[in-house]
Amino acid sequence: MQQPHSILLQKVSVIREGRTLLQDISLILNKGEQWAITGPAGSGKTLLTLCMAGEMQFSGTLEKPEGLRLQRVAQQHQFLTRSHTRDFYYQQRYQSSDADDALTMREALGSLLDKHKDTTIQLIDQMHLTASLDKPLIQLSNGENKRLQLITALIHNPDLLILDNPFTGLDREGRAQLHGLLNDLAAEDCRLLLICPANELPDCITHVVQLKEGRVTYSGQRNAVPPLETVPAPALQSLPRPDYPAFTHAVEMKEVNITYGEKEILRNINWSVGRGSRWLVSGPNGAGKSTLLSLITADNPQAYANNISLFDKRRGKGESIWDIKKKIGYVSPELHLFFEQGLPAFSVVASGLFDTIGLFRKLSAEDEARTQQWIDVLALNKIEQQPLFRLSAGQQRMVLLARALVKNPPLLILDEPCQGLDEEQTLRFNLLIDELCGHFSTTLIYVSHYSQQIPSCIDQFLELENGVRVR
Repeated sequence: MQQPHSILLQKVSVIREGRTLLQDISLILNKGEQWAITGPAGSGKTLLTLCMAGEMQFSGTLEKPEGLRLQRVAQQHQFLTRSHTRDFYYQQRYQSSDADDALTMREALGSLLDKHKDTTIQLIDQMHLTASLDKPLIQLSNGENKRLQLITALIHNPDLLILDNPFTGLDREGRAQLHGLLNDLAAEDCRLLLICPANELPDCITHVVQLKEGRVTYSGQRNAVPPLETVPAPALQSLPRPDYPAFTHAVEMKEVNITYGEKEILRNINWSVGRGSRWLVSGPNGAGKSTLLSLITADNPQAYANNISLFDKRRGKGESIWDIKKKIGYVSPELHLFFEQGLPAFSVVASGLFDTIGLFRKLSAEDEARTQQWIDVLALNKIEQQPLFRLSAGQQRMVLLARALVKNPPLLILDEPCQGLDEEQTLRFNLLIDELCGHFSTTLIYVSHYSQQIPSCIDQFLELENGVRVR
């Protein structure tokens, strides 16, 4: 029953380029209720919040209380250069001179710090970002960027706060803090609408709407949400067994140090990754995990000033960046952020054969067949001809995962690979990684803040804290 101050949606539909993306969504969000939207990737969750925020055209009706202060926090944080363009490139975060074109966090907050100084400083301290205030945005970790988004929204004291996967990229402490913050906001009468997996719902959430293929499949109390369906393990027997090169260690680091100016990012790192081993790399936001990985993937120029060997060969002894990359499959939140958005999903997957952020050559029949095999394995057939920007964040991530796997490389580096995936996709992907490592003896380096997202094949651990190996 509709109450005063309710938010009412009636037959809200979105049709784009002849495709129905949302169909006849009808909901009543009453005051005092806190809602979450769940459902598979591509089901229309983000589109629905865009409609509610007035950022997407739709048919049907939407009624909101007059004067409602609404803030929406997107899943990805997009920011501009000092020249007001988005012309950043992926490796730029590791080039200290090039990063000068990025605003610092203090500059990005700008007028907000002037107009709402006390509130802003309190939020910055609460989000543990005081030490990062003068850091270029491009050098912030994924979790630091997420916390900056939240600060920018909360400064405006919203009546309705819409958060699209707000826990994405946050470490365990950050997620716990955000859970507490959201519970406090709800207690203070702020209305919440979250997109997040069912296993990440804050205690304050009272109601859930579940979407599938643009339709409501459930709407009501959170304690009655239908359980997740069983996910079958993927079959890899049809894939050709890769001919891996001979090597004893995929990675060896000895007394590795990385600094930017006076800031120490990594200190005295010693690490050996043997052939066929499966490592979890963990640590809080800003601990140095992404920088560590960039030394392996040939994206960080400081690799040449350190004692680092890849596949038993010392870095800087004549190998090219392409010689290194062809043996590595890689995915990360940063790669996702900077990837060419106009490519069809099929071409994105195929680009992994050549380690390029885009596809710049004609595919052979063998290349096409290999690409199609991995699209089949990851069940991406329905979207393979759609451009990346038309896909949901979860679908985009699955496409980039297929890109990392398409070479079936001897070393897989997966940095938060399940970020943005729904629960079914996460289960399916981790089963795939277990099968892949068992079937092909692939060497694995896996980064995750979520213990429930770690494949069972993981048996070795490296933990960083403030740039130092503590485990």
